[in-house]
Amino acid sequence: MGALAAVGALAVTAGALSVYAARAVITPPSRRPDDIPILDVDLDDGIIVLGATLDSRLPGEYSFWFAGDTGHAQLGDLVDVDARTVTRRLLKVDFGDLERARAGRLSGWVYLDPEELGVRFRDVQIATPLGDAPAWHVPAAWDEGDRPAENRRWVIQVHGRAVRRAETLRAVPVFAEHGYDSLLISYRNDGDAPRSPDHRYALGDREWRDVEAALRYAVAHGAREIVLMGWSMGGATVLQTLTRSAYRKYLKGIVLDSPVVDWLVTLDFQAASRRLPRIVRFGVFTLFRERWGRFFTGLAEPLDFERLDFVARAREISVPVLLLHSDDDGFVPSDASRALATIRPDIVQLEVFEVARHTKLWNYDRARWERVVGAWLGALSPTTSPEADA
Repeated sequence: MGALAAVGALAVTAGALSVYAARAVITPPSRRPDDIPILDVDLDDGIIVLGATLDSRLPGEYSFWFAGDTGHAQLGDLVDVDARTVTRRLLKVDFGDLERARAGRLSGWVYLDPEELGVRFRDVQIATPLGDAPAWHVPAAWDEGDRPAENRRWVIQVHGRAVRRAETLRAVPVFAEHGYDSLLISYRNDGDAPRSPDHRYALGDREWRDVEAALRYAVAHGAREIVLMGWSMGGATVLQTLTRSAYRKYLKGIVLDSPVVDWLVTLDFQAASRRLPRIVRFGVFTLFRERWGRFFTGLAEPLDFERLDFVARAREISVPVLLLHSDDDGFVPSDASRALATIRPDIVQLEVFEVARHTKLWNYDRARWERVVGAWLGALSPTTSPEADA
């Protein structure tokens, strides 16, 4: 009898953990945790001392959100590192009281809006299936009438999970240099665009419809050669768009930074890193796959993991792909990216980093990132002259 009770208790515990883990993946967070201690701040000397973590040790420039996202600063390169602390340049504090803050988190965004790039832009609205979603349109050039110059070449930027379109601003300069208008979009449940009725992420399986709406907008405004770029979960969303959109004939290539190429690999990695038992991992996948799982997850529809697996669907990719990933990503393992590049060496160019972590490749080595993206764009569209586009 005692053994049966123990088995029952184990099953209940595993079920509860499965529900908790599943909800954590698909529920948009109201706030992300501050995971880096702030040990000292010297505003006069422009110095900040942080606790040593894998993220805080990264070279380069980063956003630093602190005090529960009520403050934001820009951090520069490393000054000193030891076993316990990391000293960095403090470039500026955008808002919030950094001297009184006790912890924060590092982000790869750096910029909060296009004005920080010194570029002219327009605030626009994209008509998505759920309503108007805000976007930034950054034209590569403006005409004499102070309007965006007509341009055939556009890039649509798709940010990742639990962040916003500002994540993608750092890619604008290299695309502008190669003659691309940039459309930086929001999508359902990201805090800017309208919420879906269930207010749950679908891991790209429904978000792609908002990217299709952005494609429709770009085509209506003159785009004929479109590149999609996706970051993290935005990569999964871009891959869905590539294979499901009615506007895919306009797509000339895709760029993926730290992408989710296969959600099963990614979720299994995350579960293993949290030391969740295999029975819990199985429970999470079951909750996502089965229609009855919605009573526990809140998802309006089951997730189709076969459709979300682009290692298995590699042969369906029909345009050139630039894939950038770090082997120490820590959140989305590079295994599926490497597998995709192995299966499709004819159209997939893989650029592997080693110490850049998740979606921080540009921050870690901006020169290399922009050189690789620029060279790929140059090969995709050898000339960007107006005469060539005529």
